[in-house]
Amino acid sequence: MAPIGTLYGPTANARNYKVRIVAQLAGVDVASTPDFVFGVDNQKPEYLAKNPSGKVPVFEAADGSKVFDSSAIAFYVASKAANSGKLLGNTDEERAAILQYSFFAEADLMPAAAGTLYPVLGYIPLVKPTQQAAEQQLKRLLGVLNNILLDKTYLVGERITVADIIVACDLVGVFEHYLTADDRKELRNLTRYFKTVTGQAAFKAVAGPAKLCVTRTQPAAPAKEKKEKKEKKPQQPAQPKAEKKAEKKKKDDDDDDEDDVKPEPKPKSKLDTLPPTSMPLDSWKRFYSNNDTKPTAMDWLWQNYDASGYSFWKVEYKYNDELTLLFMTNNLIGGVFNRLEAARKYAFGVLLALGEDRDNMIWGYFIVRGASDELPEEIAGAPDFDSFTWTRVDHTNPATRAEIEDCFAWDGPTLPRKFADGKVFK
Repeated sequence: MAPIGTLYGPTANARNYKVRIVAQLAGVDVASTPDFVFGVDNQKPEYLAKNPSGKVPVFEAADGSKVFDSSAIAFYVASKAANSGKLLGNTDEERAAILQYSFFAEADLMPAAAGTLYPVLGYIPLVKPTQQAAEQQLKRLLGVLNNILLDKTYLVGERITVADIIVACDLVGVFEHYLTADDRKELRNLTRYFKTVTGQAAFKAVAGPAKLCVTRTQPAAPAKEKKEKKEKKPQQPAQPKAEKKAEKKKKDDDDDDEDDVKPEPKPKSKLDTLPPTSMPLDSWKRFYSNNDTKPTAMDWLWQNYDASGYSFWKVEYKYNDELTLLFMTNNLIGGVFNRLEAARKYAFGVLLALGEDRDNMIWGYFIVRGASDELPEEIAGAPDFDSFTWTRVDHTNPATRAEIEDCFAWDGPTLPRKFADGKVFK
């Protein structure tokens, strides 16, 4: 499929994300500029000819027409979908509502978020009263959205629209740097909505998994002033050379004694004492994140998998009959992953929410460091461990291997139920 045009601007940018995510949902191809350098390329004459303001991004269609402002570009790209009504609304009322939330995000939400976060992140100077005023406005607007989403999965209708992508992209920095776990508990509806939208395959394909704030980002401490010049100490009488040598020898002997009694540092985990593996887990995680799962990533895994250094485990939730709405099931998976943080360095896994509302299940597979038949303490000691059945499996069994591939790809005939949602632990 030939690109419908080129999006000029830095690719790792929320405004760039929204256009490319919409393109994924619309089923159209948009070329991008991964080598674009902000502050350099957007000041060049050829860029200013496309957008005289110098702002990013700007879109140049295949026919030479140009559109600037990321939301306007997103609308343009959505209009090229085979069924554009899904993203842009099928009725006048839906189209007006989509515009309403898009304007709200760009005119109200984003300025408040930028005023709160940009000074803290060092993008602009910190003027405390101005930043605090923006913070109060941001809190108010987040509360407004939380109330709106009380009984809504998406902002308009029952399907994801351009409005959801614009709002979610404008919230990425807020959830990454500002809203702590306690804040997210107070904004449950908004948090559930953000996870639902950012959990879409199209969103993750462009922006990767959403990051959630652990500790609110604080302004950098001001640079310390230069210390005043120390006063000169009174000069001591010269020490005889013989005394100096004796003193140095005594100090060296004392140092040697100290070295003799220093304890060996203990490894942080028993897994750190295992022999080196030919497949660093980070290499697999990076390859999985940056390539199509089937066949590319899975071919890499089977070629590089070190059976002496890792084990495969099937993971099944014990209380599927208690699960209700799918978004709540997926949120449960996210909570489990948060409480597995100690295992992040030693494991990779996918848990899927399968089925439908009020009839769903949690199922998945993990790769775990170590070839033992016992799970490491980092997993076995997690609070949710007893709620799941962990079964070690033989990855060379063709049926098991097919399940692992379909699980990691979130799609395939061996999934025990219809795919609904899921999360990756990496």
